[in-house]
Amino acid sequence: MAAPLTEAAIAKMREMIARGELEPGARLPPEGDLAQLLGASRNTVREAVRALVTVHVLDVRRGDGTYVTSLRPELLLEGFGAAVELMQEGFSLELIGVRKILEPAATALAAARIDDETLALLRAYLQQMREAGSEAERIEHDAAFHRLIAARSGNETLASMLSAVSSRTLRVRAWRGVAEEGAGARTVAQHQDILDALVARDPGRAAAAALVHVATTEAWFRQALADRLPPPSEPVETVPPQPVRKARPRR
Repeated sequence: MAAPLTEAAIAKMREMIARGELEPGARLPPEGDLAQLLGASRNTVREAVRALVTVHVLDVRRGDGTYVTSLRPELLLEGFGAAVELMQEGFSLELIGVRKILEPAATALAAARIDDETLALLRAYLQQMREAGSEAERIEHDAAFHRLIAARSGNETLASMLSAVSSRTLRVRAWRGVAEEGAGARTVAQHQDILDALVARDPGRAAAAALVHVATTEAWFRQALADRLPPPSEPVETVPPQPVRKARPRR
């Protein structure tokens, strides 16, 4: 935890950014001038800057100065993804619950904005899931399928939050794929339902298909915890959170 003086300096710098005194891409004043503005010592300013660099609010460019970053959602929420990775396994059900709220919303938004190029990519990912030689490979294409849908939602904050919570739920899905016979085929079928709803450009149907997909994993994991099902002896490699692709404007 930062010292009180450092916390005060951080708060003042955040206020300057929030008020527009320091806009995205703006260069910070020299250290001495900034210290006067904040009413803090140079050492305190350095600590505050280091803290804001860690959470991607500031970017130090050696030999050039310190700048406010783009402040884009995927950048600022990167720390959220890292925090999710550190959460204990007992919170997996809560993370799946969060995803159960976010995924249908993102899929419904995508259904209203989807284009033919995106649908072709989703078909390719689904075919790769069918042809996957291992659960790890199937999960990789599964993750790409959902990332693309989230990106096409047009809501980059929502897409970034989904990317963060999905990494842990992927591990749960991997466990399920190893422990439960036929889970892979059912997962592919659920993805086909999602794709069919997107092809129909039907937001309500798309949201329902996504909800069924996530709820199935949630129900299985809840039962596995009740049965104290042990994890597989061979750990399944999963895919780390990936940067969210910016959605292209629909022509």
